Amino acid sequence: MDFLHLFGIYVAVVLTCIFLVCKYSGQQSNPFNTLLSYVSKVVAPFTPRWLQSFSHWIFHRLFHQRSNVFIYLHIFLEGSVYAEFTYEVFGFCREMDTSLTSLSVPYVLLAIKNFFFYLCIKTDPGTVTKQKVSSLIHVYPYDRRLFHPAVSCETCQLVKPARSKHCRVCDRCVQRFDHHCVWVNNCVGAGNTRYFLLYLLSVCAMALDIALLTGDMLLHAVLRSGLLRASYIDEYGQQQPAGPLFVVQHLFLTFPRIVFMLGFVIFVFFLLAGYTLFHSFLALVNQTSNEWYKSRGFFCRHCHPMPAADNLCGPALDHSKRYYYSRGLLRNLGEIFFPPQATQKKGN
Repeated sequence: MDFLHLFGIYVAVVLTCIFLVCKYSGQQSNPFNTLLSYVSKVVAPFTPRWLQSFSHWIFHRLFHQRSNVFIYLHIFLEGSVYAEFTYEVFGFCREMDTSLTSLSVPYVLLAIKNFFFYLCIKTDPGTVTKQKVSSLIHVYPYDRRLFHPAVSCETCQLVKPARSKHCRVCDRCVQRFDHHCVWVNNCVGAGNTRYFLLYLLSVCAMALDIALLTGDMLLHAVLRSGLLRASYIDEYGQQQPAGPLFVVQHLFLTFPRIVFMLGFVIFVFFLLAGYTLFHSFLALVNQTSNEWYKSRGFFCRHCHPMPAADNLCGPALDHSKRYYYSRGLLRNLGEIFFPPQATQKKGN
């Protein structure tokens, strides 16, 4: 199997992974779970019980309990990219007269990203406690579709404020719960959603800038070598002009680590860019990913009629409004960056 076939397989696998992650992210039934279940059933009869127990323990420890493993993995991958960029790309760029200002941008973005990364990890996402629950229940009204009044959390034994959810990983109820992110080992909620959005934006900017600088370096390397005007003798003895695939193969053989890093950074950028756009959209309409996943299928009032008891809980609510908590673009963004504070409800 020659290089072009391997490169084609690599591109196909990357694009397939991006498509599957974007399409099935957050869904309980997806090809990943199906494949994992099938493999488990096939392998289980031939796997020792101690190995099965150990695998289940590892899986549970990584995805169902708080763990710093993904934080360390995040730092390792980021450090590997910056080590390669500094060790090889930076020097080549300086030889090609790239300004120090342009080359310093990735390091500035790294500092900004690390700042928001730290805030995502350390900031309380909005833990619902006995001391705060009486005031938190007045922050948002109950939509009586996804969130209903007088419903208690079976684990915390507290009345659940609207838009809150109990996180099984952190073992706490979180105000305006979005999701639990293993990469920051913390929930994303009312208290740190703004930091999470800025963290995603800074990671995307960082990956894009490194990709552009690296791509520009490789382009200059090709132009200076005169490779575009070169030719080669094929397997039939015929002289052929060096096309794009030949150039890619030459770059991969000449700068293997740089090309591999560039492919990884581009993969991360497109993956996180889609994720960032999704969360930016949710911020604009004042909806959490938890509410988005739950509300899929709740929009048809004929297919999902509201319980009659809801009519006894207060005045009729507008259930035809898809984004119930949206208050306009600017106010929605203001709520993300300046979340409403819990205050005691004044008596009439």
